Amino acid sequence: MSQVRVYTSDGQKKNLGSEDTNRSNPEETQHKVGTGQDTSNAGQKQSFLKEPIQVKVKAVLKKREYGPKYTQNNFITGVRAINEFCLKSSDLDQLRKIKRRSPHDDTETFTVYLRADVEAKSLEVWGSPEALARERKRRKEAEIKYRENLFRNQRLLREYKEFFGNTKPRSSAAAMFFKGPGKVVMVAICINGLNFFFKLLAWVYTGSASMFSEAIHSLADTCNQALLALGISQSARTPDPSHPYGFTNMRYIASLISGVGIFMMGAGLSWYHGIMGLLHPHPIESLLWAYCILAGSLVSEGATLLVAINEIRRSARAKGLSFYQYVVQSCDPSTNVVLLEDAAAVLSVAVAATCMGLTSLTGNPYYDSVGSLGVGTLLGTVSAFLIYTNTEALLGRSIQPEQLQRLTELLESDPVVRAIHDVKATDMGMSKVRFKAEVDFDGRVVTRSYLEKQDIEQLLQEIQQVKTLEELEAFMLKHGENIIDTLGAEVDRLEKDLKQRNPDVRHVDLEIL
Repeated sequence: MSQVRVYTSDGQKKNLGSEDTNRSNPEETQHKVGTGQDTSNAGQKQSFLKEPIQVKVKAVLKKREYGPKYTQNNFITGVRAINEFCLKSSDLDQLRKIKRRSPHDDTETFTVYLRADVEAKSLEVWGSPEALARERKRRKEAEIKYRENLFRNQRLLREYKEFFGNTKPRSSAAAMFFKGPGKVVMVAICINGLNFFFKLLAWVYTGSASMFSEAIHSLADTCNQALLALGISQSARTPDPSHPYGFTNMRYIASLISGVGIFMMGAGLSWYHGIMGLLHPHPIESLLWAYCILAGSLVSEGATLLVAINEIRRSARAKGLSFYQYVVQSCDPSTNVVLLEDAAAVLSVAVAATCMGLTSLTGNPYYDSVGSLGVGTLLGTVSAFLIYTNTEALLGRSIQPEQLQRLTELLESDPVVRAIHDVKATDMGMSKVRFKAEVDFDGRVVTRSYLEKQDIEQLLQEIQQVKTLEELEAFMLKHGENIIDTLGAEVDRLEKDLKQRNPDVRHVDLEIL
């Protein structure tokens, strides 16, 4: 910061404005001496006095060194002051309190203290830095001991519950299995478990390869849906420091493992048993009981399929998507798995019944083995679809272009935003979107927003009272800090608007350019 002032010999001062420091020396002087045409000494002296001497003096703001002494004046919250400096809340009442803008939506401002004041107060209370360090060590040891006692008490309580019975009320995670996707999964587990038991009895009685494939199919469905139930319960866990965005993706992980399980356990064993039936055919006993069990399986699997279809229709309608889009985008992986598994189960029952009927009519066991291969192929197709959709979801795919366009237009239509760059909106799964953008803010609008909250006449008086460089620096630092706070408030407002108008947006990261 530099300024050039011109002083003349007649006592007048002229301000010539700013000058680049790279083009001239800070203490550069320039003398302009006029000479007259008179050859006499008196004439020269008189002409010299008439022509004033002009001196350029450049004022340069002294550069500040921000060392540890300066940074001790940083702000600190009351909780940190109590924990780090071993103070009481009553000790902070005597210190200077400063109101700062809160980064949270539920509170307007919060109170902070100067770190230098807190350090001075801690030395006043404890007497010396050594005594403060001893108190910190003592409290640390007491905290470790408290945690050890708490862990021991929790273990004893757990052992007590295991011995006398757990009387803890039903948790929210357990309540998830009585509605929505959890209800669909639990119904599917019960029905597929019963189907597996009866199909296994029919295979033992008849020796049919198609019935064996159906039994393996029901077993795979039961195991996979139990895995889905585990994923649903794990996804309800609250975020922690190690997983700040929560455990929502556990549903996709469970669905992915379920798809792999269908491929390996269901399709693999069905193909193996079908190939062995073709290589080593053997006669099949009466298929009457097998037909009865297949008919019951068809009814039960169809009922589960209807439950899954109704749940997907309701969820797709709530999100404004079609049934096909909801399934392909894997918005709810748990319900998707139940839908596809039950659809494959209904089709596989039809394939198995058809092939077994051909075997009964012709007496040729090859038709039954072909039915086993058909069921395996159907399961392989379903598993490939589940693996693909869940892998895409776990990789972090972008949201739909229409939704991204709405978010972009909402930001660009705000007066405080000049332009946005590098926009990214990632679908985190289960109707949770993370939005990120680099925002070029209009400094004039931000400054005007700050000025609208100020008393302009009082601000003008403050400007008129500025006479020295030190006063100018103090004035700029004061209002510059307030303008930065106003910019932060504008960022909070934009993030809040994005979340309110788009409930799917849970996390917003706006970078200031």
